[in-house]
Amino acid sequence: MKRFVFVLLGMGMGFAAAVGLLPPAQGANNMAAYRQFDLFSEAFERVRANYVRPVQDNELINGAIEGMVSSLDPHSSFMDAKSFADMQIQTKGEFGGIGIEVTMEDGLVKVISPIDDTPAAKAGLKTGDFIAAIDGNTIQGMALNDAIDKMRGPVGTKVTLTILRKDEKKPFDVSLNRAVIHVDSVKWHREGDIGYIRLSAFNEETASGLEKAVRELKKQVGPSLKGYVLDMRNNPGGLLDQAIQVSDDFLSSGEVVSTRGRHPDDTQRYDARPGDITEGKPVVVLINGGTASASEIVAGALQDHRRAMIFGMTSFGKGSVQTIIPLGEGGGALRLTTARYYTPSGRSIQAEGIVPNIEVAQGAEQDEPKIERPSEADLPGHLAPEAAAAKKSAIPVIRPAQGKKYDDFQLAYALDFLHGKVAMAAAKSPATR
Repeated sequence: MKRFVFVLLGMGMGFAAAVGLLPPAQGANNMAAYRQFDLFSEAFERVRANYVRPVQDNELINGAIEGMVSSLDPHSSFMDAKSFADMQIQTKGEFGGIGIEVTMEDGLVKVISPIDDTPAAKAGLKTGDFIAAIDGNTIQGMALNDAIDKMRGPVGTKVTLTILRKDEKKPFDVSLNRAVIHVDSVKWHREGDIGYIRLSAFNEETASGLEKAVRELKKQVGPSLKGYVLDMRNNPGGLLDQAIQVSDDFLSSGEVVSTRGRHPDDTQRYDARPGDITEGKPVVVLINGGTASASEIVAGALQDHRRAMIFGMTSFGKGSVQTIIPLGEGGGALRLTTARYYTPSGRSIQAEGIVPNIEVAQGAEQDEPKIERPSEADLPGHLAPEAAAAKKSAIPVIRPAQGKKYDDFQLAYALDFLHGKVAMAAAKSPATR
């Protein structure tokens, strides 16, 4: 506690020495803010002295930081030292757990997307599912990082999740065996004379994986290769630099994305370098409601440059950028929303999403026409969109023909398009959506 008080006193004295150098309004605002530390210090002491059980100082401080940051928006959070280390491992493409990307909504953990070929995906967890309990223990009132920790554990051990699903009348349990999750973020195969490339996440290996996929498909298919399908459905995003590199791989020039923070000098613009690894072959990008963040950057860049046609359903709409800010030695880190990103045409897709050039349903949307797509706009405390959403044109959603079964209708439609079997009449440009 002595160290904590010393820090506050040091901050106060440093502030008092500098306040004379600040404009009067700024000095007054800072003085008012620093007075609030007295309130915090009193609350800290009261809890420390009177709570029903002894509480560690770091437990109180970590909880206070988490409460402060998580109240800002759904994507800002505090990571203690363990969570920070886990995050660093995850971005390298390998980590322990069950394989889901999640957020917190209405006191429950909401599934943004199961990761391909993980226990969660194999167990049938879906985008939009809510996790109400872990091993029979409710997660109401639990911090998101604590819920994630409870889902992790030794490889081979079992965890039971209680799931709430919109089209199910009652909660149901799903048992999963924990595994080492190695995210192969890029997979590919040939579909006749079309190259199919699946991007499931954006980790440190994604851009190099994409480039390898294109090289291998060129060898497999040869000169008859007609084009590529880039599948980013249920891709929850990841590293910004990888999204920029993936976009750059398809573009020869122009802006990829720009980010704008709180101050004018925070603005950054990222441009494509010469060269297109596909040599100008046609590209169709598949997206849906689980397509978020970094994957939306790629879709927006290729759409705005008219380098690819975007098929599927409107994406998640996460148009903000988070920066990882380490806090001292062993003190964890902040995941803090520091900017919005903008597509090359200047669009912010925050809480709106990428609208496809051709809206193509998969099948569940047809069986349940009123199904609601998961959306950033549904998350409590989300950043508001910058402008009113443009009105969509009245072009109908393409759906599978009645009675005809498809393993993957959206993919089948993309392949037909690349083979010239689909007319362009249904296509929308970003400007006319």
